[in-house]
Parts: sequence; structure tokens; C-alpha cells
Amino acid sequence: MYLDNAATTPVRREALEAMWPFLTGEFGNPSSHHEVGERAAAALAAARAQIARVVGMRASDVVFTSGGTEADNLAIKGIAIAAVLQHGKRHLITTPIEHEAVLESAAYLTRVHGFEVTLLPVDGFGLVDIDAAAAALRDDTALVSVGYANNEIGTVQDIAALAALARARGIPFHTDAVQAAGWLPISAAELGVDALSIAGHKFGAPKGTGVLAVRGRVPVEPLLHGGGQERDRRSGTENVAGAVALATALTLAEAERPEAAVRVAALRDRFIESVLQKVPSSVLTGHPTHRLPATASFTFAGTSGEAVLLELERRGIVSSSGSACAAGSDEASHVLLAIGVPTEVAQTSVRFTLPHDLDAPLDDVAEAVAASVAALTR
Repeated sequence: MYLDNAATTPVRREALEAMWPFLTGEFGNPSSHHEVGERAAAALAAARAQIARVVGMRASDVVFTSGGTEADNLAIKGIAIAAVLQHGKRHLITTPIEHEAVLESAAYLTRVHGFEVTLLPVDGFGLVDIDAAAAALRDDTALVSVGYANNEIGTVQDIAALAALARARGIPFHTDAVQAAGWLPISAAELGVDALSIAGHKFGAPKGTGVLAVRGRVPVEPLLHGGGQERDRRSGTENVAGAVALATALTLAEAERPEAAVRVAALRDRFIESVLQKVPSSVLTGHPTHRLPATASFTFAGTSGEAVLLELERRGIVSSSGSACAAGSDEASHVLLAIGVPTEVAQTSVRFTLPHDLDAPLDDVAEAVAASVAALTR
């Protein structure tokens, strides 16, 4: 059973069917000024409009990217460097539990552009302190970037409250909504954010598709230079088929979200309760209630997370020890360390992320977890 949906999801059939014509007969370059190119451009525009409706922005605010990592890089580097060029601002605010795409972009800004980065404190559940966020804002703050929902522990931030603080000071606010899309409302109008990143493969579109939705009034320095596509914010021939697939999958995920989130959250809670009862060493990580509907993450002190994963896979259960995006890393999770989990315990973490269509209890999985941990602690 595949329970690593935070890493990636299967492509929806509807997305495949929607994109297929643009891989075959309708293969035009949307920048070409002839009939074939114009049909591709029309499909791209329609996909952009579909996505804009879900994210609560104008179609012209939607920038297609190669995924969530590029979208985060474009938001953080692009907005921050523009703020340096226009206003001399060199201060960035984020948190220590962000995805590596955010943290490494912040490190780049420090290393190459002389930025000062403030990492907001988080509590033992991974929640940002609102008062600390307010106190961190400065006249030279170029950008605030806080992830909507954590990819490892599932904690959901009060993005509307945090964005309101930045907006009152005239500071752009970005949120990485890669894990939130399909599970939480991602309307920028409701959240009050200026920029929002999503990745198609988290909700049933192919890998290599993503979006940065960024308000037109926010200056963005492009990272890719060339033909000036995407309103000069991201040059390169657009992936029309991928954009169509992403728009299709996002529209479906958003339509299903209200029912799916409630249904899956109830099954998640039953699974969490069962694991905590069956495995004495288990500890839930992340906030017990302010968490993604499909995320259940634990530590199992006295084991190794990788060993638990191997035992689970022997029993037909596929899960993960945290982020799939830190290639080849066996270090303790920076997220767990930031919320105060000791290194030796952080290395025992296991994350289960459930599919949108889950409709049956995971009692057998909980039994498999108990058996896997028991096999390692005899």
C-alpha cells in the first residue's frame, strides 16, 4: 500500500487525457505566430485562467514553472533581488522548518547578495509565534516567506494572520503551498498572500509542472533569461501539455477537497490513535489538530527510521522517513530538530501520507507498524 503521497502522487487519468493532444497533434509552440502556435497559446491561456480561479488571483499573475522548487526559488530570489535593486532592502524572514528550496534560496541570498535572514522561532508542534513574527518585521525587510503546511510533520500555519502583519507594513508575503494544494483552501485572496507556490505532482499532475502565483504589483527579478515568456518573469518555451494537466488536476482536487479533507482526516485520526495505542514508544510529531488531513508522522525511539521503513515494506507498506526532496540524505530531519526533537530520536521518524481517495480504515497498517517496531526492539 502506497502511503507516501506527500512525496508524489499518481497522475490522474483526466490529467493524462487532457494533456495528450498537446503531446501529439496540438504540439505547437505558444510563441509562434501561426495557427498551430495560436492553438497552443489558447490552451495555455485557458489553463492559466483555470489555475487563477483556484488560487484567487488574476490569470496574468500565474507563472508556470518546472515544479515547486523552481516556484519557491523564483519567489524568494526574484522578489528579494528586485527589492535590493529598487529599494536596497536586504532582510528576509522565514522559518527553520521550511522546505530546502526555501532555506537554500535564503542561504544563497546571504552568500551572494549580502542578505540578513531571520528565522522565526517555532514551538514544539512547529507553529510560528505570531508575536515574534510581528517583532521581526523591519523597514528593510524585502520578503516574508512561511510555508502553509509542513511537508514532514503536517503542521498548518495561520497564514492569514502572518500575511496580515506583513501587509500592514507593506512587505510582500510568500507561502509555499505545495503540500496544502488539494487539502486546504489556497485562495490568495482569502489568505492575503502576495505569492504562492504549488507543484503539480502533489495532486495528480505529472512531475515537472508547477506554478508561482504572484501579484502583478510585486516586482520579480527573473532567474531565467531569454525570450521573455510568462510576462518576462520566466523565459523558456512553455510546457503546454504540463500546464493543461496541472490545471485539470488542480481543478479536480479543489472540487473534491471539502469532502476528501473531512473523510481522510477522520481516517487519519483513527490511524494515529491506533498507532499510539499499539506502539508504546510512538510519539506523534506536528500539531495534533492544526495539521494536514492526510499526514501522520511519528518517532519510534529505540529504533531506526530507515529500519522501520524496511520492515514496513516487507509487509507491503510504502512510507517515508521525511522529505523525499533531500536527495540521499540520512541526517536527522532539520524540521524535527527545529521543534526540539533530540537528534537520536529524530532519526527514528516515519511519515505516512494518505491518498485523496482513501475510504477505508488503516487498521491493518497500524498492526504492521506495531509488528515492524516490535521486530526491531526485541
